[in-house]
Amino acid sequence: MTDTPTTLVTATGDSAGKTAITVALARLAADRDRSVGYMKPKGTRLQSNVGKTLDQDPMLAREVLGLDAEMHQMEPVVYSPTFVEGAIRGTEDPDALRDRIREEYDGIAADNDRVFVEGGGSWTTGGVVDLTDVDVAELLDARVVLVAEYGSPNDLDEVLAAADAFGDRLAGVVFNKVSDDAFESLDQDGIPFLESKGITVFGALPYEKELAGVTVGELADELGAELLTDAPTDAFVERFLVGAMGGDEALRYFRRARDAAVITGGDRADVQTAALDASGVACLVLTGGHRPSGAVLGKAADAGKPVLAVNTDTVTAIDRAEEVVRGGRTRDVRTVDRMADLLDAHVDVDALV
Repeated sequence: MTDTPTTLVTATGDSAGKTAITVALARLAADRDRSVGYMKPKGTRLQSNVGKTLDQDPMLAREVLGLDAEMHQMEPVVYSPTFVEGAIRGTEDPDALRDRIREEYDGIAADNDRVFVEGGGSWTTGGVVDLTDVDVAELLDARVVLVAEYGSPNDLDEVLAAADAFGDRLAGVVFNKVSDDAFESLDQDGIPFLESKGITVFGALPYEKELAGVTVGELADELGAELLTDAPTDAFVERFLVGAMGGDEALRYFRRARDAAVITGGDRADVQTAALDASGVACLVLTGGHRPSGAVLGKAADAGKPVLAVNTDTVTAIDRAEEVVRGGRTRDVRTVDRMADLLDAHVDVDALV
């Protein structure tokens, strides 16, 4: 084991912003003339269930940071559903997995001044093979930065549970995606409460639409959808709604939404029309391979709203869309640059890197 300083970035839950924060911190450390390495011991952001599928996050890190490490080094364990099923049947050896992670880590650490390790999913992911982020931090002798979201004081329960599990390895907490409405509560009450418990808070990052959602164009690409209109596809989608009710009820439902994609059957003209009448609906996703009527396409063109068509059934489209939107926008250099700017502005970066 090397003695290279190592930081593990973990989170209280999925899609809290770990990837953007991990890669941005590594880039900020590199900007301070340090050579940096990256690894994600458990690949969790997969596009299929087969073990050969690789996680997108190490690919992004390699691109942004200009790394030479191979994918199998940066991602020793592909934590796919197939892997987990095998693990609970006893086909995976936890000791062998730990040895593999440690061996790849040592290779990365030997060549760098500092290593940034990204956790998988939430901090509890990996328990079936005794490789939660608590176990990984112990294995790699890493200090831990915990990323957490904050909407209300109830969210502090998760922070306290994680802090208790990591113990002295926890360097501190970074809150991410904090809305204007929640910031005062966090600043006035939440942070002082945590600090009274001996938990350091490095800072709080504001909610940023550019980092939270995906554009309609990105959603279309990820779903493999056909665009049926010429409308602009740069609007952001942060949530999706399922159109399964009647037209009048659907209109009331959609009018409460904002930055939403509506997923519905391609043969549901009443729901499609209601969605196009709602200002908070950014696009339509039509399932089942059906083409909408000319009237619906004309209305969409007038409203300037894209219509996407997929051949899958509604349930499959919902699952895939939820995964895409929940995954957020950590896909390119631009988003990492924006996160680095936010960290510089709102967090004690020197304490982190």
